[in-house]
Amino acid sequence: MNVFTSIGRSARLCLFAAMATVAVPVSAQVIPQPQTIIPSAPQLAASSWILMDANSGRILAEHNSDERLPPASLTKLMTAYLVERELDRGTIKPDDMINVSEKAWRTGGSKMFIEVGDQVSVDDLLHGIIIVSGNDASVAMAEHLAGGEAPFADLMNQHATRLGMDNTNFQNATGLPSENHYSTAHDMARLSQHIINDYPEHYEIYSHRTFSYGGIDQPNRNRLLWRDPSVDGLKTGWTTEAGFCLVSSAKRDDMRLISVVMGTTSDEARAQETQKLLSYGFRFFETLKLYERGAVLATPRVWGGDINELRVGVDEEVYMTLPRNRNEELQARLNIDPDLQAPIAIGDEVGTLEVHLGDEVVGERRLVALENIEEGGLFKRLFDQVQRFFSGLISKFTD
Repeated sequence: MNVFTSIGRSARLCLFAAMATVAVPVSAQVIPQPQTIIPSAPQLAASSWILMDANSGRILAEHNSDERLPPASLTKLMTAYLVERELDRGTIKPDDMINVSEKAWRTGGSKMFIEVGDQVSVDDLLHGIIIVSGNDASVAMAEHLAGGEAPFADLMNQHATRLGMDNTNFQNATGLPSENHYSTAHDMARLSQHIINDYPEHYEIYSHRTFSYGGIDQPNRNRLLWRDPSVDGLKTGWTTEAGFCLVSSAKRDDMRLISVVMGTTSDEARAQETQKLLSYGFRFFETLKLYERGAVLATPRVWGGDINELRVGVDEEVYMTLPRNRNEELQARLNIDPDLQAPIAIGDEVGTLEVHLGDEVVGERRLVALENIEEGGLFKRLFDQVQRFFSGLISKFTD
């Protein structure tokens, strides 16, 4: 069964109700609207960059985004992500106290300034990793979570694979120069998307402008936190080999963007180039939430079940990013298996949802069963077989 209908901003609520009972294609007149003129994406003074919508995942601009480069302290995004994951799982608690080893204390580069033998809370170390890029804090956490920095790097790589970071390999928890330690702008954007969406209760830390520990006040090196009130993260990085790097995220109204720039020439340059990307994205694009998780989009016929109709929908929120002022051109097509048979379990895939903007497919999601349907009794199954046979014959004559 295919359903194709318009889903402009004003029509989305009506679509939910219409699709809950629709069994045949629905036509809808689409009034052409003047299209927004989208200029080419800005060209930046950087080795690599990407601009992504945090909800839809759509890439709005990129250059060399899959080129493997040294990520410097952007590495600590994965270190922090794993800490947040363990906090969410309950294997560690914010007030757990961690002993600082001599190795952690001796680690060079940017520091939180913890001392050998100190007992430091998980919460303080997480703030030190994110806000002031503490290499010492990163090593202390790696030792606590995995028994050492090498096994922690192995964990980092396993999770990078899980998150689809196909061009990333970590050798340490800090981003200090190391052979075969690399990532990409695209992979860092993916990781940032998970940081924002997987553990939102911890994301507020990334917006802090300063952090104080042991009587030492240090600023966050992300200049945009002072310049742009919509920016609330994420992380800076620098080494001689990597240049100046910055992963930022900003939210305006209901739209959140993630930008990554790698290999700029100065602290000021990475801020300015990032601002160009964010301004471009917010100026020319918008992101719409089309469907809530669990929204019923159709109720197709099911054969041989204890009930005749199945509630079908999406198992995740559906967002789409598109050029501004073109939302009235959106159309959705439901491609549902025309021969659904019981038993069916919640979560079983039964078709696909395609979102079209003109002739372009701008999004695709799987359609799933939103309820269980058990097999009907013997008489019900036999009756459905007969009905299904004659329904097939009628379809052949009417096609």
